[in-house]
Amino acid sequence: MAGHSKWANIKQRKTVTDAKKAKVFSKISRMISVAVRERGVSPDTNLALRLAITKAREANMPRENIDRIIKKYSGGEGEGLEAVQFEAYGPGGTALIIDVITDSRNRTAQEVRHLLSSHGGTLATPGSVVWMFQRYGKFTVPSVGASPDDIELAAIESGAQDTARADNMIVVLTQPDALHKVAQAVRTRGFAPDGESFEFIPSTPLTVTDVEAQQQLDALLAALDDHDDVQDIYTNLS
Repeated sequence: MAGHSKWANIKQRKTVTDAKKAKVFSKISRMISVAVRERGVSPDTNLALRLAITKAREANMPRENIDRIIKKYSGGEGEGLEAVQFEAYGPGGTALIIDVITDSRNRTAQEVRHLLSSHGGTLATPGSVVWMFQRYGKFTVPSVGASPDDIELAAIESGAQDTARADNMIVVLTQPDALHKVAQAVRTRGFAPDGESFEFIPSTPLTVTDVEAQQQLDALLAALDDHDDVQDIYTNLS
């Protein structure tokens, strides 16, 4: 279970540089907007908002900025924004799930289609890719100064589905609706869970061996990540 090769593809958050902060902050602002509009301003009852705040903190967004955005969008602004998911095929036979927040579904679809076609990919029909993945809740627990075995045992006994070890931390997966409950239970056991999120994990990870296809894929992922509307990208890479 723990340490199985399927965990090699777990998407890790990238460190935000000064050059990208404005773009990242803008994307997080959109996440908060949609979360507040759909489920209210309380992170205690609004999981989407709590996860958006977690992402904001990971990006080092100041707390006053977060509070200002919540207050702004609680007044009804951001009504034109919606969360949309695209499915696609990339170079080397890879499968992609692309989560976006946009004020124009048609415009973003055209732009994503263009990026895909420019880098050896194609937009897929809804349902043709997502079945290759399973959706999980995910959080991490630092293992420095603690026993990894004890952390994993605490997570499993608290209801986690699986665990893996990586970079001085334990990665914990849960059923989506149990994410916060399991993280809280691990916290009561004396550990410090962090970075709650939802992830799409491929059921059968794929290895791309062709160098040119891998280079094309790297360029595609970079282009998608740079798009203002794109929030998260998941692949079935091993």
